[in-house]
Amino acid sequence: MLALVANFIWGIAALYWLQTKPVDAFDVMAHRGLWTLPVTLIIVLMFGRLAETLRLLRSWRFVCWVALSALMLTINWGVYVFAVTNERATEASLGYFMLPLLTIALGVFVFGERPKPVQLLAIGLAIVAVLLQLVALGSLPWVSLTLALSFSLYAAIRKQIAADSLQGLFLESLCMAPFAVVWLIVNDGAGLGMHGTRVDLFLLLGGAFTAAPLLTYVAATRVLALSTIGLLTYVGPTLQLIVAIFVLREPATLITAVTFGLVWLGVIAVSYDAWRFSRKRQ
Repeated sequence: MLALVANFIWGIAALYWLQTKPVDAFDVMAHRGLWTLPVTLIIVLMFGRLAETLRLLRSWRFVCWVALSALMLTINWGVYVFAVTNERATEASLGYFMLPLLTIALGVFVFGERPKPVQLLAIGLAIVAVLLQLVALGSLPWVSLTLALSFSLYAAIRKQIAADSLQGLFLESLCMAPFAVVWLIVNDGAGLGMHGTRVDLFLLLGGAFTAAPLLTYVAATRVLALSTIGLLTYVGPTLQLIVAIFVLREPATLITAVTFGLVWLGVIAVSYDAWRFSRKRQ
């Protein structure tokens, strides 16, 4: 239930961030970075882990890794908000379906991991899907690629950080907050107080909306097998796609269907192989 709650929130996130229109995506990103800090600070204080978490900042190497992870998270958040507020939620969904395949590709080409044949097949299918969009539409699906690349790089960087997800999000928010405050000052509140109380509430509660699925997801990972967590991860982008087509009424073209089909084939192949390997180990 915890894992499903996390992925359900991520799946319907487009409906939340749409409520911040007509605030610019960069302004929403600044609010999201700033208001996540007090939420995570309260939770860290509740668990009595503030002193322990701040001690981690004594290492400059650690601080640099946290700053890099905060940058990747900021890019991911900003592009996602841009996508859902500019009728490109379908592309955002495709990006999160591509995420596991791009993560495998990073492991192979950047970290020198030895790929399985099924993983190479999945990477090949994802490449064909991108090339198909390039030829058919005349442009790369940059929203999908940026979301997948930024989050897979974020995951890779987080491996270098000796902190759990709650500590990590708090420290990343701590890095984002000064820049967010400057942005809000320079841009006269970045939309706050300009479009009515309703929009203001969605901006101010963006931090809680960001932190809630992460916390339930972390709780779920402590009691569920990783193979189960991996399969449930696809609930999020599936819901995103359903919301994009049936709620936001974005057009579903034949090219879009074929692109998703190729990526899904790769995802299914990798997931089945991981499930079979897990069963064998058990």
